Amino acid sequence: MAAAAAALDAGPRLRHPGGDDDGASISTSASAAATATEDTPLLRSETASSLTARDASPAPLLPPPIGIVGDGDGLPPGYAMGRGQTVCIVLSMWALIFLQASNMSGITTTQSTIAADLDAYEYAMWFTSAYMITASSVTPLVGRLAMIFSSGPMILFSALFFSVGALVTSQAQSFVVFILGRVLVGVGAGGIMTLSLILVIQLTSKRRRGLWVGLTNAGFSMGVSTGAVVFGALLPVLGWRALFWAQSPIGVLAGFGVYFSIPPMAAQGASKDMTTRQKLARLDYAGAVTLTLTIVLFLYGLSGTIQMLPIALSLVTLALFILIESSFALDPIIPLTVLKDRGILLSCFSQLGFMAARWTVLFYAPVFVLAVRGLSPAVAGSILIPTNLGFGLGGLVVGFWHIRRAGSFWAPSLAGLLFFALSVFALSFVGTATASLPLYVLVVFANGLATGAALNYTLAHLLHLSAPDTHFIVTGLLSTFRGFAGSFGTAIGGGIFVRSLRAALAAGFERLDDGHLSDTHAKLITVLVGSPAAVQDKDLLSPAERLVAVHGYEHALRILYHTTAIVCVLVIAVQAGTGWALPPAVHVPPTRAEEGEIEEAILEHDGTMEA
Repeated sequence: MAAAAAALDAGPRLRHPGGDDDGASISTSASAAATATEDTPLLRSETASSLTARDASPAPLLPPPIGIVGDGDGLPPGYAMGRGQTVCIVLSMWALIFLQASNMSGITTTQSTIAADLDAYEYAMWFTSAYMITASSVTPLVGRLAMIFSSGPMILFSALFFSVGALVTSQAQSFVVFILGRVLVGVGAGGIMTLSLILVIQLTSKRRRGLWVGLTNAGFSMGVSTGAVVFGALLPVLGWRALFWAQSPIGVLAGFGVYFSIPPMAAQGASKDMTTRQKLARLDYAGAVTLTLTIVLFLYGLSGTIQMLPIALSLVTLALFILIESSFALDPIIPLTVLKDRGILLSCFSQLGFMAARWTVLFYAPVFVLAVRGLSPAVAGSILIPTNLGFGLGGLVVGFWHIRRAGSFWAPSLAGLLFFALSVFALSFVGTATASLPLYVLVVFANGLATGAALNYTLAHLLHLSAPDTHFIVTGLLSTFRGFAGSFGTAIGGGIFVRSLRAALAAGFERLDDGHLSDTHAKLITVLVGSPAAVQDKDLLSPAERLVAVHGYEHALRILYHTTAIVCVLVIAVQAGTGWALPPAVHVPPTRAEEGEIEEAILEHDGTMEA
């Protein structure tokens, strides 16, 4: 009787505005379960198997301790994770996140050596682009597959792809083989990027989710900020091949560490009752191919010099993808409900502009220190340490103190983006040869702080706007748009910067040449645009020419940051359009598996009544 009544109470699920159940059932039994899940502390003993009166008490006024993961809604009922189990998951995932992030920045300090060994100076830009394009392309597929297959095997496969790719890269004797290795590493990295957030959703309660998202972002930030430093320091000692093959065993151990420690978590929806063969048969292969082609072509068109043909072809494959998803796919990669959702789409486009603006800071802050302030390349690269420190700290602070519930974070998201926009605008004033360098460091730290806080708030708000059964897909989609941002920031921002720099240098040298630009200065402009370090080369430039070059870089950076600040204003407007509450009483239909459970409960209920 009790089981039947509970099943009948579940009925249709309603999503309503402002609720903390994140779109879950509004039945009495579901509300009780949500209370138990959300208020249970993270730090459990290994023998804990039931809730105590203290577990169900209201949230304390002060933030709880960090604790460990293991009280999320994705765990089986009554399952209690041990301390060793959770520590192994955390350390293994942090190792994978660090490796994935360090490959983004570490290649910059090894690129010249690798290009010399492989005789690939002309194609060196693809060392990074191949990795970034592949990682961005697989993230939406990983989000969809996470709804079909459990997280443990998927993380293991991602780690193995990463490790095999690192091994192939280390043994490459040609450019083609090296790029193949980078592609394999990118496949694994894209899976790690998305699955790390999915694990946070599965294993942590809504009260701890913001904190663990902040910790995940902090691990990513540490990898990006220290990757170039670590690779650069170890390169003379170990060589670039050892740097890559050393990542392979670490990736394998971390992957198996998660695989053997992760709790048994069933796949979502109707697929949880299917065999592996049935799951593979239902996959939307045509949609996966067209979506991947769309992303690859689009990012390829933005890599280096902007190419319109690949971008135009990406629009064609995008149209094919939408046609397949809307008319033919039995189990779409991205359901139409997600593609048509205003809040989800606006959140993704907001993240695209936001992170593209962030990448302009990451890319051009070292350029300022190198060209305008005349400091060494090592010091120029270290400017990323304070901004990435702020990035990690911002996510942790808001996750620890504020994001302790499921619900709308519309206003905090806008506040974080506004703070970010103001910090970008401030860079245009402190980025001069005469301004205080400590003040510049403080501003880039504040920019990182705003980035970390805004990323955490916008993700929490996106999860509020989307149905719980689409959270994995939405997470993968968001990661894809964030992956786009690197290409957008470097391609579009780089175009603005280079055009402004060329114009400023030409105007300055024309004044030195009495109104007519000489051939010598025309060639010098090409050198200065391609090499920021040449600005402070006393053997190359006279004092007057160096003054022109410094003012040219100041002008170009000021134009870049003013333009970026305008983009940030548009980003705030787009984010505001997502709304602060769910549409009233949106019905989320039950899956086939849930319908079967309800029917069984009805039959059991009827039989009991007849008896």
